Amino acid sequence: MFGLIPWERRERALAFPREWSLFDRFFDEWMPSVRREEIPVVPAFDLSETEDKIVVKADLPGVDAKDLDIQIVGNVLTVSGEKKQEREEKDESYHWVERRFGSFSRSIRLPVEVKADEVEAVYKDGVLRIEIPKVESAKPKKIPVKR
Repeated sequence: MFGLIPWERRERALAFPREWSLFDRFFDEWMPSVRREEIPVVPAFDLSETEDKIVVKADLPGVDAKDLDIQIVGNVLTVSGEKKQEREEKDESYHWVERRFGSFSRSIRLPVEVKADEVEAVYKDGVLRIEIPKVESAKPKKIPVKR
């Protein structure tokens, strides 16, 4: 039966907490690079909408503005970039590394038609803010009710 259960679920099915396993603790604490799989850099995005525009905010701490690429094709916004690793000092030995580095790309389908040629992007304090104006036909129109 356990042969068909992936290893992570097998541990939960057997009800052994990870911290009880001496083998797991050894590799997690003393040789983290052996067990740690490559976790991609995936920035967090927020998408909101006002009457006139779509607003996208992305947390990109440690990314240089010159390493960002923003494109709109149709109604899909794509933000790509790279968070570069700092140069390591020769006298410095790391005991723990949790920060992620590398390239990323996020594509978001926009909920309405937009004016791609009027997009404004501002990058400040590690937060990218993109304002994308809507086309006139996508803006809500108030329809009066006759009595």
